[in-house]
Amino acid sequence: MNITVQQGEIQKRTDEAVVVNLFEGAKPSGATAAMNTALNGLISTVLKGGDFAGKKNEILVLYTQGPGLPKRILLVGLGKRNVLSLESLRQAAGTAARKLQNLGVERASTVLHGAGAGGVTVEDAAQALAEGSLLACYRFDAYVTAEGPPRKRLKALTIVEHDSSRLSALRKGVKAGKCLGEATCLARDLANQPGNKATPTYLAGVARQLARRNGLLCRILDENAMKKLGMGALLGVSQGSQQPARFIILEHGRSNKTKAGRADGPLVFVGKGVTFDSGGISLKPGTGMQDMKFDMCGAAAVLGAMQAVAALKVPQHIVGLIAATENLPSATAFKPGDVLKTLTGQTIEIINTDAEGRLILADALGYATRYNPAAVIDLATLTGACVVALGNHASGLMANNQALADRVLKAGEVTGERAWQLPLWDEYRTGIHSSVADMKNAGGREGGAITAAMLLAEFTKSYPWVHLDIAGTAWSAKTTPYIAKGGVGVGVRLLTQLARTWETSVR
Repeated sequence: MNITVQQGEIQKRTDEAVVVNLFEGAKPSGATAAMNTALNGLISTVLKGGDFAGKKNEILVLYTQGPGLPKRILLVGLGKRNVLSLESLRQAAGTAARKLQNLGVERASTVLHGAGAGGVTVEDAAQALAEGSLLACYRFDAYVTAEGPPRKRLKALTIVEHDSSRLSALRKGVKAGKCLGEATCLARDLANQPGNKATPTYLAGVARQLARRNGLLCRILDENAMKKLGMGALLGVSQGSQQPARFIILEHGRSNKTKAGRADGPLVFVGKGVTFDSGGISLKPGTGMQDMKFDMCGAAAVLGAMQAVAALKVPQHIVGLIAATENLPSATAFKPGDVLKTLTGQTIEIINTDAEGRLILADALGYATRYNPAAVIDLATLTGACVVALGNHASGLMANNQALADRVLKAGEVTGERAWQLPLWDEYRTGIHSSVADMKNAGGREGGAITAAMLLAEFTKSYPWVHLDIAGTAWSAKTTPYIAKGGVGVGVRLLTQLARTWETSVR
């Protein structure tokens, strides 16, 4: 979708459709009032009739007649003015954009929603509008071959602004929103690809393409290179599959300096990339197993975030690490009772081969140590226990550094990719105690999300670290204002927000 900004008056547009807005319980004002006048009070008549109240994400389509008018007017509700947020603006924009696309509209104009209300700046409101519109119109139909009527897409959206003094901020916000929306759609595409397409080798190819297009440094480790490094946990998970594992390294801004003039330790993003997870020898139930193509959503988020930070020219040095493998049962698969030796030399007893994500992350987090990172954030569809605890509205967050945790939580609030912190107390360490190795990979049902993170914590003692368990937020079974059914792309905007606002160390 092409999103542009033009100076003008919304009531003079003659597009296929025009979008205006209204707060709940409010009278038309500003651009909406101007449109109401052009329609001879039609919007006021609708409000008096009770057909529209401006409630959050409420939508109404009005059809017009007469020269000089657009074919349709879309009214979108912003909800109560006193609780306006960036998230409600993203949702309003998404609600309108999806409605336009479903109506078959290809070109439309809109006002900027909510700028100046609730402390929302013009730039932030424009970013929210661009994000919400792009994400709401996302479709994954690469494999649909059945004949039928063509599904039109919303191709062009023009933001019409009367005040020339706001145009610069508007354009800056739209540019950022487009970068973030496109990067999130990349992550969605990767997540939605079937497992026979999105193999570890495929992810490595995508990383190389990203590097070429965005000026990133890229290095791919094959299984021989991983063996030399001692990545026994990642290779242990991989050994049941004919698809070889890959360890993906992307870097942005390696030469960047701090204000003090010294090289700054990078932010490191780590993604779990299990491109299909059958559970291995500890086989999962067959019902719903098709969704295990989404077990690489952490990897997808890291790839999307690396595209976004490069496109936005974030000044921070950022490293993306992805451990990519399949987890399948076979005569060569690792087994319960096996002991795997990790990159750091620590050993892990295997209790359940379906607890494989923490194994591959152990090697990835161990590898991150060589960067002397300012901070490390890993994202993983790690545990069903986190879904039980938090449902689908928040990712689980665990950390060894509260200052970093607070920054990640704030980034989640700003972007609408919210997280909720769970404890990582020493008492939980007993859950992964092993009598034959340094630790075991499964600690039972009680506190399962936390004991999984406790294993990861054993590999992060030399740097500030946050773990995001995105098992409940990585894919969606239903459509919401700007999220389509399937891969969500969660984490892309959160990581990018953290990188864009990063200034000082948390050490």
